[in-house]
Amino acid sequence: MISFTVRMTFRSEDRDEIHRILRELTQLTRQEEGCVTYIPHFVESDPETVVIYEQYRDEAAAEFHRSTPHFAKYAVGGLYQHMLDRQVEDLTALA
Repeated sequence: MISFTVRMTFRSEDRDEIHRILRELTQLTRQEEGCVTYIPHFVESDPETVVIYEQYRDEAAAEFHRSTPHFAKYAVGGLYQHMLDRQVEDLTALA
């Protein structure tokens, strides 16, 4: 299993649009066979920051996610068009 977080920052005036995009992307991503967990969060102490916690069965499932039409529409065509910064952190499970 692979896990990672994606941290993105946006302008505060885009918050409602980002929320709408994330609702759509989350609903479709959770239906993917290899998706274990997909949970987007607004950071309470920094409302311009979103953190998405993602877990996939394996690297092939993560790659499949990145190749889907909904990823192209909502991530590449939506989130990426609004974001000011993006960081990905690969995680290693301890237990």
